[in-house]
Amino acid sequence: QVQLVESGGGLVQAGGSLRLSCAASGRTFSMYSMGWFRQAPGKEREFVAAIKWSGITSYADSVKGRFTISRDNAKNTMYLQMNSLKPEDTAVYYCNALSNWEIKKPYDSWGQGTQVTVSS
Repeated sequence: QVQLVESGGGLVQAGGSLRLSCAASGRTFSMYSMGWFRQAPGKEREFVAAIKWSGITSYADSVKGRFTISRDNAKNTMYLQMNSLKPEDTAVYYCNALSNWEIKKPYDSWGQGTQVTVSS
């Protein structure tokens, strides 16, 4: 299975931008569909965005038009460009491989995540 490390989080004002990175180990990264998830305090982890090995993407309605997911298979890295950030985007963001694309089901193992805080 792929080992994953998230980075790029931070504190930003509403309307600002951040770019998250997900570095993967292992030569099978390009075979996996990948996704970004987030968990806000007191809430369950939720799906944010996903990308197939082919580049086909999918987004949660709450981030559509503001976030862009991408991947560089040669660098074993996935990205999440987040623009027009809102306070409700505040959460710990995680990346993970998907075991099922249709329902955006992630594998059970999670990394440490990266904290995104958006101030109003």
